[in-house]
Amino acid sequence: MADAQQPVFNIEKLYVKDLSVEVPNAPAIYLEREAPQIDVNMSTESRALGEDLYHASITVTVTAKTGDKTMFLVECTQAGIFRIEHVPQDQLPMVLGIGCPNIVFPYLRETVSDVVIRAGFPPLLLNPVNFEALFLQQQQAQQQAAPAQTH
Repeated sequence: MADAQQPVFNIEKLYVKDLSVEVPNAPAIYLEREAPQIDVNMSTESRALGEDLYHASITVTVTAKTGDKTMFLVECTQAGIFRIEHVPQDQLPMVLGIGCPNIVFPYLRETVSDVVIRAGFPPLLLNPVNFEALFLQQQQAQQQAAPAQTH
């Protein structure tokens, strides 16, 4: 029996792909004492780049408001390039949808916290994300959205 090759999972590059911060109501907004309402929207994306190379990214939009005034708006895409070899095709979506985001997320969290501080606000720490649960929800939604096949 031939030796099965061991799976390979390497981080080739981690980087900030896109970053934007807006403080539309500065400087008056810095005088506000009311705690802001924080809204966080997040999405993940992955795609093949070439043989055994994959790109995975997380995009987050964070909006902080007091009443109807926006305190700040942060948009950030943190990404990574990964070398993934000898992983069965049926397991590759899980690696890209769970494994890669779990590696990228701490860097995204740090970038968002840092830019919020640099914008003049207290640190904002994004809550941990269960990418496995999100992946399973997306898989279930895709299965339900697929039209029923009749034979």
